[in-house]
Amino acid sequence: MKKILNTPVSDADLKDIHIGDVIYLNGHIVTCRDVAHRRLIELGRELPIDIRGGAIFHAGPIVRKNDEGKYEMVSVGPTTSMRMEKFEKEFIEKTGVRVIVGKGGMGKNTVDGCVKYGAIHCVFPAGCAVLAATQVEDIEHAEWMDLGMPETLWVCRIKEFGPLIVSIDTYGENLFENNKIEFNRRKDEQYDIISKKVRFIK
Repeated sequence: MKKILNTPVSDADLKDIHIGDVIYLNGHIVTCRDVAHRRLIELGRELPIDIRGGAIFHAGPIVRKNDEGKYEMVSVGPTTSMRMEKFEKEFIEKTGVRVIVGKGGMGKNTVDGCVKYGAIHCVFPAGCAVLAATQVEDIEHAEWMDLGMPETLWVCRIKEFGPLIVSIDTYGENLFENNKIEFNRRKDEQYDIISKKVRFIK
């Protein structure tokens, strides 16, 4: 059975969500990456939209106008979330965002923000930008278009957006960091085995 979250997301919605879970989103998601984070945190500008309880997507989409003059999503793949690491805790605090979606893991700053303010980080599979676009039912409006297409805040209505792999949960667990520990443990075990058989490695 699919785990589907509906925006706005509450504390109760995230209570049973843990790292490694696969979830989907219904409702709304806003593309929000480097420059929007900088405007909010470094320049002190308020976001022009309310994303309390909402979701953001670290992404730089390709958008076009259709024959009716409305914007439609062509492709919306995740961008590397770690670029936003130094901003994310304060971003969560200031905006009340609950779900952050991107590519790759994030670090301690984001973990601290997720625990303190009740949010999660999820990974959208890389290479699936066209699939993601098919899950955008409508681009309802756009803000900060002066930043250019990739950095604009595109407010999207979504249906079963995912699969999203939970990488940071509200309990302070970090899937990528946990995996590093386990992979290094396995590597060290194999190194010991191999080095005994091939002495010149040491």
